[in-house]
Amino acid sequence: MDPQVTNLVPVLKSYWLSIHVSMITASYGFLALGALLGFIVLLLFAMRTKGNEKRINLAILEINTINEMGLIVGLVLLTVGNFLGGVWANESWGRYWGWDPKETWALVSILLYAVVIHLRFIKALYTPFNYAVASLLVFSSIIMTYFGVNYYLAGMHSYAKGDPVPVPDFVPWTYAVIFLLILIAARNRKIA
Repeated sequence: MDPQVTNLVPVLKSYWLSIHVSMITASYGFLALGALLGFIVLLLFAMRTKGNEKRINLAILEINTINEMGLIVGLVLLTVGNFLGGVWANESWGRYWGWDPKETWALVSILLYAVVIHLRFIKALYTPFNYAVASLLVFSSIIMTYFGVNYYLAGMHSYAKGDPVPVPDFVPWTYAVIFLLILIAARNRKIA
């Protein structure tokens, strides 16, 4: 109906489109769940008192375990989806990797999530509080990969590139709320 909507570019007329995009989108769902669970854990840290400490601590530990499992599944899907994207790129453009901004940010996201997941093996750094903060903040790389690259960087994956879209007003407010919650939750971050 919209006259600006045209036929797909030839590279997108491939069965790899549904395979690659569905894998990446599924991974984003698990990683978003991890960010949400991290936010909930921070809320629990902020609401913890002497009267509810035992119950809240148990909930924090359970949610963190679920968060770890979700991030592992999300990272596996993201990594496999990116490898399949490389196969599609080789079929379409004759190369597996080209340091396109989308490819680069996807690699940054994979590396950041690998660090967060492996954080649990570093006993000096791993606490439920640190894991919740990391799983929440690292989701920014997914936001940049999904939205930022498409609207602000030019490349072979930037099908929405055009006039620069202003950063929505809610973005700085969202980060302000997140950092305020982290500061409030930090005073109760120790679990006995």
